[in-house]
Amino acid sequence: MPRKRATTKKRTADADDNSRAARPFWSGTLTFGLVSVPVDLYPGNRTNRAPLRMLSANGEPLSRRYYSQKTEHDLNDEQMVRGFEIDKDKYVVVTDEELERLAPEQSRDIDLRRFVPLEDIPPLHFDRSYFLAPSEGSEKAYKLLSETMAKSGLAGIATFVMRGKEYLVAIFPENGILRAETMRFADEIRSPNQIDLPEKKRLPAATVKKFERLIEKHSSSELSLSTLKDEQTEKLLKLVEKKRKQQKNIVEVEAPEREEGKVVDLMAALKKSLAGKRKAA
Repeated sequence: MPRKRATTKKRTADADDNSRAARPFWSGTLTFGLVSVPVDLYPGNRTNRAPLRMLSANGEPLSRRYYSQKTEHDLNDEQMVRGFEIDKDKYVVVTDEELERLAPEQSRDIDLRRFVPLEDIPPLHFDRSYFLAPSEGSEKAYKLLSETMAKSGLAGIATFVMRGKEYLVAIFPENGILRAETMRFADEIRSPNQIDLPEKKRLPAATVKKFERLIEKHSSSELSLSTLKDEQTEKLLKLVEKKRKQQKNIVEVEAPEREEGKVVDLMAALKKSLAGKRKAA
């Protein structure tokens, strides 16, 4: 078996990205009635999971491809269409042009439709978190809106279009800034009736008291954010760093040679490299 080539190169940690200031990825205007407030949309969370890439046994990065189940041939974009399954193995084809006609009208407005008590919105409807920050020049109007909503205890329900898709969103003040939570539509929420729960039974008073004491014992007056850690990712990163220092289980794929006017196939280059290593061994 060929020996795997070690490397001392260390991957740059995501800490560099995490230390950078967040940048808005959408800008528009928060509108209701005759009021309009220019705002910028920022992500309220980020993925910090340690990424794992699928490799071949020789360390070659792998990728997924679309292929025909009938011919087992790979397909490119020009050979593929979208289909909606109406029965088993029976589809209605929908073209890109038809999808474009169905797409919502492009808009830069967050259209506030109504205001409701925040506690009336079931948390199950919340999907993803965002921050709405004032655009340059709209700080005063933004502050007035945020403070007024905070006094009222109401959340605004709005719609807006982002990347060709219309979203339902709840907007509410939190510590002087407006939060936005995209919401799941009603037909995306499961009912408890759809879950096969056991029938309710009358519980002995002594058992209820026992559970009450256990909950009280493990209760805290406030949530400590230090407990909200992704321990599995931390353990994985420590394992990767340990192996890096020990030069253990590290593989590196040599870049394919480039000839003038010709690009060498990566798989051919790998086979050639491995064949040379076998002879040397």
